[in-house]
Amino acid sequence: MGQCTFLTPILIFVSLFFISKSVATMPAVKGEKVAQQSSVKQDGTRAAAEKAFEEGLKLYRQGTAESLRQAIKKWEEALSLFRRVDDKKREAVTLTGIGRIYSDLGEKQKALEFYNQALPLGRAVGDKRGEAVTLNNIGRIYSDLGEKQKALEFYNQALPLDRAVGDKRGEAVTLNNIGKIYSDLGENQKALEFYNQALPLGRAVGDKGGEGVTLNNIGGVYDDLGEKQKALKFYNQALPLLRAVGDKGGEAVTLTNIGGVYDDLEEKQKALEFYNQALPLRRAVGDKGGEGVTLNNIGKIYSDLGEKQKALEFYNQALPLRRAVGDKGGEAVTLNNIGKIYSDLGEKQKALELYNQALSLYRAVGDKRGEAVTLNSIGAVYFALGEKQKALELYNQALPLDRAVGDKGGEAVTLNNIGVFYRDTKQPIEAIKYLEQSATITLQLRNYIGKENRKTFLENKRGRAVGLIDLLIDQNQPERAFEWANLATVADLADYSRLVDAKVSNPQAQKAIDEWNQKNVQLESLRKDLQEKFSPELSQKVNQLQEQLNQEAEEIRNRFLEVADLFETKPTDISQLRASIPAGTTVVQPVLLTNIRNVPNMVALFVLTTDKLTVKKIPINSKKFNALLTRTNASLTNRFDDRYLDNLEQLYNIIIRPVEAEIQATKPKQLSFIATGKLRYIPFEALYDSKADQYLIEKLPISYLTRLSSNSLQAKATQIPASAKKVMAFGNPIPKPPLALPGAEAEVKKITQVFPGSEGFINSQATLSTFKIQSPRFSLLHLATHGCFQKGGCPKLGLEENTLLFADQKFNIRDAALLGLQNTDLITLSACQTALQTESDGEEISGLAYLFERAGAKATIASLWSADDQTTQTIMVEFYQNIKKGMNKDEALRQAKLSQIDSHPFFWSPFVLIGDAR
Repeated sequence: MGQCTFLTPILIFVSLFFISKSVATMPAVKGEKVAQQSSVKQDGTRAAAEKAFEEGLKLYRQGTAESLRQAIKKWEEALSLFRRVDDKKREAVTLTGIGRIYSDLGEKQKALEFYNQALPLGRAVGDKRGEAVTLNNIGRIYSDLGEKQKALEFYNQALPLDRAVGDKRGEAVTLNNIGKIYSDLGENQKALEFYNQALPLGRAVGDKGGEGVTLNNIGGVYDDLGEKQKALKFYNQALPLLRAVGDKGGEAVTLTNIGGVYDDLEEKQKALEFYNQALPLRRAVGDKGGEGVTLNNIGKIYSDLGEKQKALEFYNQALPLRRAVGDKGGEAVTLNNIGKIYSDLGEKQKALELYNQALSLYRAVGDKRGEAVTLNSIGAVYFALGEKQKALELYNQALPLDRAVGDKGGEAVTLNNIGVFYRDTKQPIEAIKYLEQSATITLQLRNYIGKENRKTFLENKRGRAVGLIDLLIDQNQPERAFEWANLATVADLADYSRLVDAKVSNPQAQKAIDEWNQKNVQLESLRKDLQEKFSPELSQKVNQLQEQLNQEAEEIRNRFLEVADLFETKPTDISQLRASIPAGTTVVQPVLLTNIRNVPNMVALFVLTTDKLTVKKIPINSKKFNALLTRTNASLTNRFDDRYLDNLEQLYNIIIRPVEAEIQATKPKQLSFIATGKLRYIPFEALYDSKADQYLIEKLPISYLTRLSSNSLQAKATQIPASAKKVMAFGNPIPKPPLALPGAEAEVKKITQVFPGSEGFINSQATLSTFKIQSPRFSLLHLATHGCFQKGGCPKLGLEENTLLFADQKFNIRDAALLGLQNTDLITLSACQTALQTESDGEEISGLAYLFERAGAKATIASLWSADDQTTQTIMVEFYQNIKKGMNKDEALRQAKLSQIDSHPFFWSPFVLIGDAR
């Protein structure tokens, strides 16, 4: 499949040249008349040269494409005149100036010719300052051509010359350029060292333009490190400085960089605003290469927004510009992007033409990664046209290229494409082999994706594991299918943990993770650089760091079991998963098998006990099923909606009815569901069996598991005697609207009366510090406080997402491990707020329980929506009374709910028990 390459240039400031006016000296007089005539003639020639040079300089400063071409003519005129008077110093300066213009116009080889003429002239006359400038400019060319080490050699020659003549401005320029090389090589900390040396030098000499460039470059490092807000801070400091000195080219680059940050943050419209500001500036200074980059980026935004025709317009504007400046790599990228648009629009033959043009260019510039991507894209077109054998040939050409350059993402794509070929040509054994390899690499890559790219990555890659699970079921390998389904669920939880930046209680484990994450940021930066400009040197560095991180991840996984899930990339054997299931428990996991290429949409229903596993696939209409989930959630959360029974019956018939006999055959004492996706918003206990006229909870106790893991449940749990249990309850910490929960105070008082030795804290006493100090003393913790667990936060409550409210502060659950929950049998959140949203997958619900579980809590009770105060109080008090009677947690909650069963499910069904139900 085609892959858009998103280019984000970082501004490199190279001083043009230094102008030093020389005074003509008279030669010694031998024959007065002749000497006088020679002097007059030389003076006239020199004056004409200086005039042409000054006129060229004025044209250069105008900065337009036309004025730059005119400046070259003027300086060529000056060059000829300086040579006639044998002024080597001015000749060198003029050659450097012409070279700089050709560089600005994208004609790099021509620029190099002029710089190489200037260099020996500067040395011959002892002009160290001019020599440093030329060395810098040569370094810039080699950097642009991808020869980073060669560029570094020239910059390192320039630096001592700058210092020798006391040229602080030139020194700052050179330090900046060296920093840029280290940034390109992925050595971001080293880059920052050089930029931070350059910054005070530029400020000391009042060089606002140079300061702006350095600030931009520092922003670029933080951009690469994934610290997007910090990057924006530096970019926004750079922008007014570059504008103040009239550096339109630099301003355009910084605007493009800001647009790139907003694109990474999924703020597409904002990104577009900045790209559109950059575009006229690129044109004004005649920066055709930069204009091509910006047009390509605008096209990418429109493609991401689904506006394919508009994207095509911008790509078609970018293409001739990239050709004009000889940017073959950029031309190939844009051709690929255009090809992808035509492929998406169904114009496969046109897509093939464009992909084949791109392929030739990638091969010409030696970009193996781009070549592999394009071979995959061409293969996908042939596959769609029914020429599957031809597609396989192309995929098999791409695979060794992916591996040669260490492009793991590309390798996963190619392996998946080969797997799909074998699946569709009825060769399931080969298909499973390739699909498993692809899924494994994809899971490895999930560990390395930064926050800002994680959502997009997951949306694009989830289908690989799903396709594999579907095929394994069809091949009568239900155990292997469940192993992969469970691993995908574990990976979702690990992703959630990373997205919220969850902490762990073990300081050694936290240190190991932090150090691993720092190296991973460097790897992600290197991958980005490799994607934008391939080099064998950088590819080798990526492979080495990738291997190192893989080894370290395995070490962390084995050493710290509490964070093993974060680095799990291989399915856990089914026997280990079964061993974690308590006796009498039947586990049911619905897995949506949707959006798989060339495969009908299904839901797989796994039924699992300690000694048996069955699975059935049920056909569904994906859109209708999603609509049913939305309707069901809406009818449950609205106490006045009387359509709930019909919706709950439909869900029962899809999720329970097909495996009803299999469930009954296990003779369960309780059901535990592993819900994924939007199913997490549905309380399964409310599913309605119209034949028996019963809710599911009337048949059996219901609980939920985040996943199956040998670390999460123990078949033989240590039970705390009911007589030894006691509760610590917090309620109504802020007794003022809109945060007041008056019913919570009575709830706390009644709950603490159930168990002797219990303690309650309300209003100003319900502080986080008190909770942390007291929680280790209690096995049951109850929070009747506001909690916000929905996308975008809870504006009416003034709460950000993933936060709990205490009297003294708001607490983010990413720090759950620091709450002291190691002795906690159950933590209950009776007033938390979630909401089904179009773009949400319910991960905040299972993620909340997962983080508490990882922090030490054996189980969590959470509410799926804000329930009625009085009913909440009644159910919670009865629940604890049932616990005191010796009931398991699931049965205690079931009986409390059954007491309200005749009312609308809005009142009794939102409270879900996740974790160990005993």
